[in-house]
Amino acid sequence: MSDRVIEDSRGRQLSLRTLTMLDRLRLFKALGANLSMNDAYLGVASLAASVTAVDGVPLLFPASEAAVEHAVERLGEEGIEAVALALDGDDAGAVKALAGN
Repeated sequence: MSDRVIEDSRGRQLSLRTLTMLDRLRLFKALGANLSMNDAYLGVASLAASVTAVDGVPLLFPASEAAVEHAVERLGEEGIEAVALALDGDDAGAVKALAGN
C-alpha cells in the first residue's frame, strides 16, 4: 500500500504504510527473540514501524531495538494513538492483536 497521511492530536502529519510480511520478519529480527514474543511491545513497535515520515521528515524502518525505541519516543503517545486509530479501520483484528488487547 502506498503512503497515506494522517494528523495526530499535536497537529503533526504522519505518513503511514501497511507493513508487509517481510517488514514483520525484519521487525522480529530487529527486536530479537524475547521482545518479538512480547505482544504488547511488538504491537507498539509495529505501529511505530508503520510510520514512514513525521511532518515530511523520513522515519527509517527500525533495524534494532534502539531504533524502535527512538521511533516510539519521536511519535509519543499522541502519534502512536493516531496510528492505531488509523490502522484500526484497515484491519481491526490485526491491530488489536498487535497492540496486545
